[in-house]
This record gives sequence, structure tokens and C-alpha cells, in this order.
Amino acid sequence: MLRAGRITPGQKRAIERHWPRYGLGPPPDSQVPRGEFRVIEPVVEFGRRAPLVVEIGFGRGDALLDAAAEFSDRDFIGIEVHAPGIGYLLARVHDRGIENVRVLFGDAREALGQRFRAGSLEEVRIFFPDPWPKARHFKRRLVQPGFAALAASRLRPGGRILAATDDEGYAMQMLSVFEAVDSLANVAGSGAFWPGPSGRSHTRFEERGHRLGSTIRDLRFERPRATE
Repeated sequence: MLRAGRITPGQKRAIERHWPRYGLGPPPDSQVPRGEFRVIEPVVEFGRRAPLVVEIGFGRGDALLDAAAEFSDRDFIGIEVHAPGIGYLLARVHDRGIENVRVLFGDAREALGQRFRAGSLEEVRIFFPDPWPKARHFKRRLVQPGFAALAASRLRPGGRILAATDDEGYAMQMLSVFEAVDSLANVAGSGAFWPGPSGRSHTRFEERGHRLGSTIRDLRFERPRATE
């Protein structure tokens, strides 16, 4: 769901100053019509060939920034619909001089379908997506069968989907949906959650969940390599 949110002057300034360097496609305030987006060429954007990781809904970008700093041999693209979070991340990426991060503003489903080639991703990360806890809103949840199949198609053989949530109902839905994708295998074993955290640093959402007594569920799925 596209969200405007309240953006601070500093966050707005960070987008204006740093989007030309780190942004891919139109910035949050752009009026460019849909459908005018090109497929991302990682070698062009990053100037090298490296494993490509996509994080969907990065929030303030805490986990994304930590991962990019730790794994300098990988390239990271974050997709977010929340302009304040984008501004917050861009300011820190610039201040820390991190060069292996780029940002996309927009819907994750459209981005995966239109901007990335099949078999091009090392990893898709989905950490603490909006659980839409009311039953009548379940259809708004990101992880649905169509999305799961699309995400799996963008993975290279051996590529992974990492996910986490503190909503038990959503955790069970994600587990069921990903296990139903023929091209994915549950690394933890059928019907099991990964014994957390999987490839991520602790986020403020996780800290909030712990304070509220929630159980954090991590999932790790892999597109198996071809066997001879």
C-alpha cells in the first residue's frame, strides 16, 4: 500500500540531494506515469558483477544498512513505499559512504515483475511486513500465492527467500504459501520455521515484538540447484 506519511524537512532534503545517486527510477514525489520503467541492469547501476539482494519494505532501513555494511561483496536494492523511511535511509547511506545500496520507490509486486529479470537475484528479504491483522484485510498482505511464485521466479538456483514476522497468524500463512511453491524448498524442513534470526540484524519492529511478548518467526526458503 502506497503511504505518504509525515516527512521531516531533513528526510525530504535527503531525498532531493541523494536520490540521483542512490535512487532507481522516479523518486517518491515524481509524477512519472506507471509503465515507463526499465529493467534494472545491476552491472550498470553498481559498476560490477556481484550477488544481488532485494529487501522489500525496509522501513527505516536498519537491517538493510547493516547487511550492506557487513557484506560489501553483495549489492542491495531496497523497495519501499514510505517516503520518510526512504529519506532516513538515504541520509545514513550517504553519511556512512556505503556504495552497495540502491533504493526503489513503489509497489513490490510491480517492481519484482517489471524491474528484475528471472533468475537474477541471490536473495529476497521480507522482514516484518505489515500483518494486516483484521480478517477482512488479509487480502492486503504481501505474501500471497501469486507474489510467492513471482519472488521465487526471480531467484537464481541456490537463491533464497528470507522472511520474518511477529504475527503468528501471518507466520503460518507465509509458511503455507511458500511451501506451496514447487520451486522452493523449506531449508528448516517441512512445516518448520528457521531457528531465527536468518540473515538479518535486530530491528525496531523485533524489539517492539519482544516488549509485547510476541514470538518472532523466521522463514528461510531456497530455490534448489539443478541436480544431474
